[in-house]
Amino acid sequence: MKFSRALWLAVSLLSSCREADQPRDAGCASDEVSCGSQCVSTSTDPAHCGRCNHACDATERCILGTCEARCTLSGIALDAGAVDPGDPCAQCTPANSTTEWSARPDGTSCAAQQICAAGSCASQCFIDGVLRAAMAVNPDDGCQRCDPAVSTTSWSPRADGTTCAANEVCVSGVCQAKCFIDGASLAAGALDPTNPCQQCNPMVSTSGWSARSDGASCASGKVCTGGTCEARCFVGGTVYAPDASNAGNLCERCDPGQSTSSFTRAPDGTFCGTGQVCAAGACAAKCFIGGVLYFDGAVDPTNACQQCTPSSSTTGWTMRATGASCGAGQLCEANTCVSKCLIDGGFFAADAVNPTQACETCQPLSSTTAWTMRATVPLFVAGQDLAAQGWTVVSQQPFALDAGVDFLRLATSTNSGASTSGQLLITRPGVVPAGTPFTLRAEVLVESVSPHNPNDSAAAFLGSFTPGFGTPAERSAMVYLDAAAIGWADNTQSASLAVTNGQYRTYLFSVDATNTARVSVDGVPLLTRTGFVSNGTIALGDQTNDPNVDGVMRVRSVSRMCP
Repeated sequence: MKFSRALWLAVSLLSSCREADQPRDAGCASDEVSCGSQCVSTSTDPAHCGRCNHACDATERCILGTCEARCTLSGIALDAGAVDPGDPCAQCTPANSTTEWSARPDGTSCAAQQICAAGSCASQCFIDGVLRAAMAVNPDDGCQRCDPAVSTTSWSPRADGTTCAANEVCVSGVCQAKCFIDGASLAAGALDPTNPCQQCNPMVSTSGWSARSDGASCASGKVCTGGTCEARCFVGGTVYAPDASNAGNLCERCDPGQSTSSFTRAPDGTFCGTGQVCAAGACAAKCFIGGVLYFDGAVDPTNACQQCTPSSSTTGWTMRATGASCGAGQLCEANTCVSKCLIDGGFFAADAVNPTQACETCQPLSSTTAWTMRATVPLFVAGQDLAAQGWTVVSQQPFALDAGVDFLRLATSTNSGASTSGQLLITRPGVVPAGTPFTLRAEVLVESVSPHNPNDSAAAFLGSFTPGFGTPAERSAMVYLDAAAIGWADNTQSASLAVTNGQYRTYLFSVDATNTARVSVDGVPLLTRTGFVSNGTIALGDQTNDPNVDGVMRVRSVSRMCP
């Protein structure tokens, strides 16, 4: 129930009158004094406050024997401290004024969550003797503020996450270098649970996630790149994509599965430049074939005519140059290792004869790049085709020419009563250039032979021959073979020799630069003749058709000796 201002003043005045100057009997109480015919209260009587001759002035009242100041407003006396019912921040303060309302002290509570501030009831705080505006921050603690809804007389904690200083937020009322994200306070460096490449970094933001530094590890084989966790490498302050090469060494590359903080050696065989591949982490002129590294020039173990030539290919074999050695007595031809010779730019098969020098042949085991001198030039080899070896047969019946396994058998005979006999010669032209020195070697077995006639013989050797059966000069200089002698057919010289002894004998016939002819048998010199000149064609066999001058001989080989 509320009272009007006039009613309130009347009640106060009535109360005052009741407390003063009430007549009493002569016998006064202990708290009274006798003033004439009256007992006066020393506690309330303003005229006798404390004693008979002490009176309170008009602005005072007697309270327990003491004069105290009061206000008189609108004719009504008010005790000090009485609050203006129409203004909770105005009161009676006699020290200020006894006739007007005075402002109540700042900080005095005047309503719920309000205090008096400069005479007005306001939503403020009064802390440490100072008025603080609502939400004003404590100058000594950025995490405290005036919050009248909480308290008007003390600082209230600010909400967690509130910025309280550079790079700091409030956490439980304390200003700290932390982050406040999604309603939670996080220590500096705390990772975003949904993205390991974001973290609390108060120096960047206290209210949101900040990207972690590039290169920070975020998972196995991954690093942070622009705030994203990726399979990359971070080397020397630079982010590299997988397989990116080290510019300083092309044989190092980014392999996050091996390392995210350093380059990893590239696999052997990785291309690193023209004609180069990686080998043990270094770029080199090598080949990488079939998973194996080969040095420049290394030969293919399965084909000696292929080699590693990095300038041509680092991943496959390169054909070696024609004529390159590929083994003992072998060289390369069309990517194949063959037993041949490469001489003066031409390929020659093994045993091939030098087209300009018959005493030289291709002997790869001796040399694949030069002709090899041979001991003899085969002119006749038993078992091989006679015509194919360059021989021609000159004959007259009756005769027999038979080829055995290792000999050629020449046989002539005379028919009964005939005036002539068989004749059989094998001849070969171009054995030696006409007029040049030579030595011929023949392996011959004479089975049987008739004695020779002058310039005729059934077993003869002619070092010069002109078809059909030789000129008189050639026939006179031929060598005859009788059963027990050898000699010149003109009978100028002969020597005893067991010709028909059932064995092969080696006959040498030579002509030197002075045109001196010599004959030896089994290494024994037997005949000599001067002035011998050959036309380059030779003949062997039965030269005569005289009746009953016949012979049978076997020829195993005929060859020309080389110088």
